[in-house]
Amino acid sequence: MIRLPAALALAIALIGCAGPQKDYPALVPMDSLLGAEAVEPAPTAELQAQGNALRARADALRSAQP
Repeated sequence: MIRLPAALALAIALIGCAGPQKDYPALVPMDSLLGAEAVEPAPTAELQAQGNALRARADALRSAQP
């Protein structure tokens, strides 16, 4: 009895895939991705302060290790 639902599911899946093959639309324009220059992020003062604090902490940890 388990084989019948499995066979029906397989048949339905194959019937669903039997439609005409279509080209997929281009979802991402490659020309604009490859042609555009990378934009440098402009960090805010808060992010720069956090980065400086993390770098200072890392330097302190490195100097404390033998």
